[in-house]
Amino acid sequence: MTITKYTKRAILGGFISLAIIGLGTYLLGNLSGYEAKILIKSSLTGLNTLCNTIVLASATILALMLTLLGVSSGTESNLKDDHYLHIMQIAKLDTVIFIASLLFFLLFNLPVTESDNIPSNWFTIIYYITLGVSTLLSSALVVVVLMLYNTIINIIKIVGLRKDDHPLANTSQERND
Repeated sequence: MTITKYTKRAILGGFISLAIIGLGTYLLGNLSGYEAKILIKSSLTGLNTLCNTIVLASATILALMLTLLGVSSGTESNLKDDHYLHIMQIAKLDTVIFIASLLFFLLFNLPVTESDNIPSNWFTIIYYITLGVSTLLSSALVVVVLMLYNTIINIIKIVGLRKDDHPLANTSQERND
């Protein structure tokens, strides 16, 4: 994945959201196995809803990116290959998030808290893993949305405002070549 200034900004936004959620987790403090089991029971519905929402958002983003490609290819101003490579990066990352969210949605539906075979001290580990997974998925979706925002802003500048001096727009000389 090529890291451009737009990608760096999006990743920074993802890290900021990751830090905020991580800080909230840290402020919860240490949990015993029994407390973690109770928290897992109460949070599983929310985790399933979160994963379901991320799956739906990712699928919607992928579908709407087809429209983005239609707008990009139908413009009078030629866009450089970097624009399309950036769209491919967004699509790849969004697909990974879609698959991961779907898998974790299925995993979170396992009746872990109902099992008598799991030692109680494992519930603390399971609880922090579920928090970590939900944090990473949420932060990754923030990165995708920020990358998509940057792409939309660039298209508005190139197509709508006709900024030929934009780094992603081919100049008239480059178009004639």
